[in-house]
Amino acid sequence: MDLADSAKYLMNTYGRQPVAFTRGEGMRLFDDRGREYLDFSAGIAVTALGHAHPGVAAALAEQAQRLIHTSNLYHIEPQVELARWLCGHSFADRVFFCNSGAEANEAALKLARRWGAQNKDGAYEIIATAGSFHGRTMFALSVTGQSKFHAGFEPLVPGIVTVPYDDAEAVERALTARTAAVIVEPIQGEGGILVPSPGYLPRLREICDQNRVLLIYDEVQTGMGRTGPLFAYEEMGAAPDIMTLAKALGNGFPIGATLAREEVAAAFAPGAHASTFGGNFLACRAGLAVAAALDDGSLLARARETGAYFQARLRELKARHDAAMEVRGKGLLLGLALDRPGAGVVSFCLERGMVINCTAERVLRFTPPLIVTAGEIDKLIPVLDDALAGLESK
Repeated sequence: MDLADSAKYLMNTYGRQPVAFTRGEGMRLFDDRGREYLDFSAGIAVTALGHAHPGVAAALAEQAQRLIHTSNLYHIEPQVELARWLCGHSFADRVFFCNSGAEANEAALKLARRWGAQNKDGAYEIIATAGSFHGRTMFALSVTGQSKFHAGFEPLVPGIVTVPYDDAEAVERALTARTAAVIVEPIQGEGGILVPSPGYLPRLREICDQNRVLLIYDEVQTGMGRTGPLFAYEEMGAAPDIMTLAKALGNGFPIGATLAREEVAAAFAPGAHASTFGGNFLACRAGLAVAAALDDGSLLARARETGAYFQARLRELKARHDAAMEVRGKGLLLGLALDRPGAGVVSFCLERGMVINCTAERVLRFTPPLIVTAGEIDKLIPVLDDALAGLESK
């Protein structure tokens, strides 16, 4: 592949690494020169089952030969099956399917406003948190608590109040009669792999219940086993009213989902919200293949166990390097915070055949497939060791 053509013909919206991957298998990626890499990013927490997962590939191939699309003007059997599975494994009673995490959050926010219009005297304000990331559509962007993503797109959607993350009392102080919902990530991913204090979500649940406000969890990055349980909220002591999913739900095939309790979902009626492609046959067959792979719980247990091992290795690394400030995360959503920018570490690792990511400029983010082994982690650590040593020598 001519990388110059990429720069010539594509809009300049990504800072791409100088590599073109052409094939994947489990934890491994291969570029157009045949070079092999270990993938500790998984497309930013997407291919949780690994690349070219046989169950997902077979489901997509079989469905593509039968029927791909009819639109949501008609019933779609795999959509109903996936919705039933999601509701059966969560707090939710209803599901709306779309194509991405941003769309799932857009639907959640629209649902909250429509609920406020119908059930709380027109309440429309949304309380969001600093450091959050919820997507690139205008409503999702407006509740994203990072000004760097807002530049050039103002004015944003009105009625958004931003408070500090992991500060439930700040949420309580921000409440007004106009507040319809609070949106929060159980763990902030793009914001730097920030895990809140244990009582944060339970206290938010109490505050929302006391003030008749909806609680929305953005589990686009944490959901589908990434942190150990199927959904991060399960270990954090409080269920939401609305939850969003995407990323790992289709193991790479685009699909998003907005889940809600019955009385909240009832605010949507035919025509209130829609998606032409959302929840089509291919997307939902991919989702069902992921569900089948997670159903027996073994991959969830593996994420917890391997995640604990990975954290321990990262803590050893931190002890050896002054540039490493903190190990963060849960399960296989992990971060190593640095005292300086981490882009050079990402490039160094790529040159050594290791795919990692850096977020919030100074936090190395590790979101490997849930199938990652201790042996593969052990191959990454010395590469990180060398990369940090090189960073410190400059």
